[in-house]
Amino acid sequence: MFDRFAMLSVLLVALLGATVAHAQSADASGTWLTQAGDARVKISKCGGGICGVIVWLREPHDTATGQPATDSKNPNPALAKRPMIGLPLFSGMQPSGPNKWSGQIYNADDGSTYASSVSLTGAETLRVEGCVGALCGGETWSRAGR
Repeated sequence: MFDRFAMLSVLLVALLGATVAHAQSADASGTWLTQAGDARVKISKCGGGICGVIVWLREPHDTATGQPATDSKNPNPALAKRPMIGLPLFSGMQPSGPNKWSGQIYNADDGSTYASSVSLTGAETLRVEGCVGALCGGETWSRAGR
């Protein structure tokens, strides 16, 4: 009888451990490499949701000027001078389902903001999607080391 209880206890601890490990893997916090591999975005919890900031660029300098890359495609002249490193891509994306957050995302490639969702599709993969009207697109980011 004791062996059965001991085995049940071990099984319960193992199941709880697996649940905790799964819950931890469901956290989008961390540094993510974009699908093209040209930028890393640090995602952290903020205001009940998540925020994402560029923390690394493959080419951190403007090839024409040799100066640090800036948000040059932004239509607002004051914002166009912001450095790309540290640029917020999204802030306050709110939970919209299991392992999913929705809000707005900034695209530094064209200086526009789009309706977006971010979904954790695995412990090491994140799906980032944006839409303009009915046209949607997205890419899969990979976790950049732990």
